Amino acid sequence: MPPLYQPDGKAELAPGVFQTSIDGLFYLQHKKFLDERGFFSDITGLKNLSQVTGKVMEVKQINIAHSQTNVVRGLHAEGWNKLTTVFSGKGVSALVDIRPDSPTFKQIEYFLFEPKANDEFQAGLYVPMGVANSIAVIEGPLLYHYAVDAFYEDRNPAGDKALSLFDPELNIQLPIEREQMILSQRDVDSATLQDLLQQ
Repeated sequence: MPPLYQPDGKAELAPGVFQTSIDGLFYLQHKKFLDERGFFSDITGLKNLSQVTGKVMEVKQINIAHSQTNVVRGLHAEGWNKLTTVFSGKGVSALVDIRPDSPTFKQIEYFLFEPKANDEFQAGLYVPMGVANSIAVIEGPLLYHYAVDAFYEDRNPAGDKALSLFDPELNIQLPIEREQMILSQRDVDSATLQDLLQQ
């Protein structure tokens, strides 16, 4: 596996909002308020995020995906911006910038999500339109939550891209052997980056 992203105080652009190596992709730390009952946390961080993006994200739809061990979803880019977090399980996300006009075009970043109830923070991501993301489930069941700023029917379908996990140009590395991966047919049939760019 390549190095996993680690938040650094020097990369903190606003409270709980951290720069990554991909332009516009932010790692989020949501403060947990812990007591003997459990914890409470705001898992959007929209106010602090807006200090960085310059606008408040308007959440239109909230989705959740339940996945078993060895399920891999992705790489997907859609016609919306989204906030993601993992509630349970253990997984690695690989994200790729597939925006040709981006200064970080083809940049890849890897994140480990392994939430525990007594963690100080709930980790998440702000994923801008045009950045393809994935989740590879190391220990399931994994609950993957994401909020988006467009209704599915109203999103820009031109932004929907399915990028192959096995594109040799990108050489995505995940902690699950290809033969063990449980993939949707869409992901099996997905295109390489060069194919997507020619569409």
